[in-house]
Amino acid sequence: MPNGNIVVTEERGTRVITLRRPGKKNAITQDMYREMSRAIDTAQNNPDIRCMIITGGSGVFTAGDDIDDFMQAEPNSETLSDGAKFLYSLALNVKPIIAAVDGASIGIGTVMLFHCDYVLASNAATFSAPYIHLGLVPVGAGSLLMPNAMGYQRAFAMLVMGRTFTAAEAHAAGFVNTVVSPGHTEVEARKVAREICRLPAEAVATSRKLLRASPEELTRRIDQEVHLFGERLKSGEAIAAFNAFANRKKR
Repeated sequence: MPNGNIVVTEERGTRVITLRRPGKKNAITQDMYREMSRAIDTAQNNPDIRCMIITGGSGVFTAGDDIDDFMQAEPNSETLSDGAKFLYSLALNVKPIIAAVDGASIGIGTVMLFHCDYVLASNAATFSAPYIHLGLVPVGAGSLLMPNAMGYQRAFAMLVMGRTFTAAEAHAAGFVNTVVSPGHTEVEARKVAREICRLPAEAVATSRKLLRASPEELTRRIDQEVHLFGERLKSGEAIAAFNAFANRKKR
């Protein structure tokens, strides 16, 4: 059912979480973080929900954090804690998550994919985590998950150099399972979800747990990154970058 800029529906054992803020390229606000956390958290002990899909609809996944919304809050206020709660929800989640990416995936939009279990992307998809350009550091255990998934050198290029990956490059790097035509990611994601839902649920849960980093390891890294992120927000580099952003908005 609709709930602001996040729409949550259920279909054949699958909970579908859709970012729906097309006028802002699905840029994520604090309210949206809370809604996504709630959608993930309430699925955990619901046996009727076998897996989840996160999608941004056709043409875009998410532009990442809504910078205007982010800049309105102080570094130690609800801005960071809402984002951290969402990251914890991903780290503690026990249900398979499928991501359907059709268009740009920026910042947290790319980081969250490494918490997902299966990622579909369209040929039009791009992936970036350009925190470095704001004088910041990775979040969401990205500094742990991304080198583990695609190797140190590729992670360095994305996280430290701020490079953007195409869908083909993401597939070659191993964090995108399948590349499809634009407009087809959700349809294909639902097919994958039905395949997962037909499998023995307890065996899926146990196997998934064996494959993944432990929740304790993930949350430790999230906490470490949040601390360093908060420090970087106060740095001269970050202040200059955010001031430059604000000045561009005024022009």
